[in-house]
Amino acid sequence: MKICVFCSANQQIDPDFFTKTRELGKWLSSEGHTLVYGGVNCGLMECVAKGVREAGGRTIGVIPQIIEKNGRISEHVDVEMLCDNLSDRKQLMLDQSDAFIALPGGVGTLDEIFTIVASATIGYHAKRVILYNMKGYWDSLTALLDDLQTRGAIRGDWHSYIGVASSLDEVVELLAQL
Repeated sequence: MKICVFCSANQQIDPDFFTKTRELGKWLSSEGHTLVYGGVNCGLMECVAKGVREAGGRTIGVIPQIIEKNGRISEHVDVEMLCDNLSDRKQLMLDQSDAFIALPGGVGTLDEIFTIVASATIGYHAKRVILYNMKGYWDSLTALLDDLQTRGAIRGDWHSYIGVASSLDEVVELLAQL
């Protein structure tokens, strides 16, 4: 499969996230999956790509021109897909990927998650996002989603579009269900 990973490009986050992210990258490679990601040379983005490449895997970096212009492309990108902006990037990631895993991240990661989920809810595709809930990182988001569902703001069950995994084993289990 081609698996897209959304995650932070920030270095100033919990060191445990880097350990778990590298483990995920190595697992992706060992199973023959291709990583689709943002192609940036810092934070968890760099970490997951490095893990994939160290284990002999393949990466596809979907890179906005501003990232290229600023010289922030990772050396761990095998295939560069350049795009105009973040909207194009998300569409290319959606088109290129079979499944999505969201690691700890910020506003950009949230934007990516909800772009994929929103388009699934109205029938553009049937792809799922898995929140890799490292150390409870996504607990507040899942609580918000539960609250929105309780209030009737979400049609159906949000779990139909988003899976939650607290370990790599749980990520693997959810991917196997696709």
